[in-house]
Amino acid sequence: MVSTFHGLEVAKRGLYAQQSALYTTSHNIANANTEGYTRQRVNFEQTGPFPPASRNRPQIPGQVGSGVQAGSIERVRTGFLDHQFRGENSKSGYYDSRSEALGRLETVMNEPSEDGLSATMDRFWKSLQDLSTNPENSGARSVVKQRGEAVADTFNYLAGTLQTIQKDIKQETRVTETEINSIANQINNINRQISEVEPHGLVPNDLYDERDRLIDQLSKHVNVQVSYENTADSASPLAMGNVTISLVDKDGQDLTPAAKLVDGAVNEVNTVQVSYENGGPAANGIQIGEETYSIESFGSQGKLKALIESGGYIEAGEQKGTYAEMLSKLDRMATGFADAFNTIHKEGQSLNSIKNGDAVPDFFAIDMTEVNEDGVVEGIAGRLSLTDEIQTDPDHIAAAGALQTGNGENALRLSEVQNEANALFGEETSLNSFYQSMIGTMGVEAQEASRMSRNAGTLKSAVDEQRQSVSSVSLDEEMSNMIKFQHAYNAAARNITVIDEMLDTIINRMGV
Repeated sequence: MVSTFHGLEVAKRGLYAQQSALYTTSHNIANANTEGYTRQRVNFEQTGPFPPASRNRPQIPGQVGSGVQAGSIERVRTGFLDHQFRGENSKSGYYDSRSEALGRLETVMNEPSEDGLSATMDRFWKSLQDLSTNPENSGARSVVKQRGEAVADTFNYLAGTLQTIQKDIKQETRVTETEINSIANQINNINRQISEVEPHGLVPNDLYDERDRLIDQLSKHVNVQVSYENTADSASPLAMGNVTISLVDKDGQDLTPAAKLVDGAVNEVNTVQVSYENGGPAANGIQIGEETYSIESFGSQGKLKALIESGGYIEAGEQKGTYAEMLSKLDRMATGFADAFNTIHKEGQSLNSIKNGDAVPDFFAIDMTEVNEDGVVEGIAGRLSLTDEIQTDPDHIAAAGALQTGNGENALRLSEVQNEANALFGEETSLNSFYQSMIGTMGVEAQEASRMSRNAGTLKSAVDEQRQSVSSVSLDEEMSNMIKFQHAYNAAARNITVIDEMLDTIINRMGV
């Protein structure tokens, strides 16, 4: 038979259970604006009924319930949405960095504008055309010299600025590398704390939240795959265990060889380190633990990959990457331009050669004995200048096509260098066409990166909104729950009052 005090025990359990739910609701409300917090809920469970199933149980139809208990407190979170968010976050981090780097490149090149290289060279060609009509005019010669210096200075400025930004990107890459390693160490430390708590049957929800927040941060820098390792057989079924974080490519496939950043099974971290060619701005490999990856085989899309691709890297002995390729193109352009200009310049006659028989010097200072296998003088864009003879005496400018004063045929030929095909730029490609192709390619890449950045941002926001709709704290919902649990608590308290009145009747009034 059920005890006379059975009702008090049922009501007491109801009070405790609803009280736990109210405390959890208060915890949710208090953390409504806490970054990374996942709302929690109490899972109510029926306690064992009376009488329990047994051989000698009383033969009564059904069983009398013995109340409720707070079985567990769990986070309301969907792993699938976490996986989706982290994938989109890595894409967003990649394209945001690419878009920013290409945007800076567009700003430096400053095309089309009145101050870019194209406009500076146009003014140089115009000064040569003016000189061809009045080759003996000292003012026209001085203008050609000044315009030539402006062209050389513009090449120097562009190359120097791009090299400075390359160094900045390298420094940003180092910072990102440090952030990745720091986050990995923090995650590993949380794994250690979790592995000490879970074997006792506890579920450390707040540690899970902090770990998930760190994984979200990590996914911006590299694309990650998260798996879970059990900490102990005695752990609660709700326990998540330790995380193992592996780096994967943009399709979610393991790198070759596989790259574990955090190993949850043994609580170890493999650090990430980017190596650079002779300490320069061009990366030549990435080391993760004991494994080394080439830049192209490291397909883990994220901010780190975008920075390396933007700043430049070495692959099979070839310079690749946005800024490295632009510098290489500037060197090619400067080499082809200066060499072609010098060749035609030396075929003409200067005032000094007509009057004094002086040799005609080069116009631009360039050493064609330093060309690489592609025929380009590496680094020439950063040090292009006029020869000392031209800077000292503009009468050395070879404007004439013959030993005649007043002849300006060679100046006119020099002004046409811009439109002549040059083998260094490609088959039937002129200086103007080559530069237009450079700027056009840069513009298309920047536009595409900007578009992909917007698309990735939109997708990331959409997935995050879905995730937040499940996991974040809704104050309206929590207030409704608070009212619900409050009334349930009041009802349990009222039930105790009713049982108290029943006992009072039995104890104080029966048998009187």
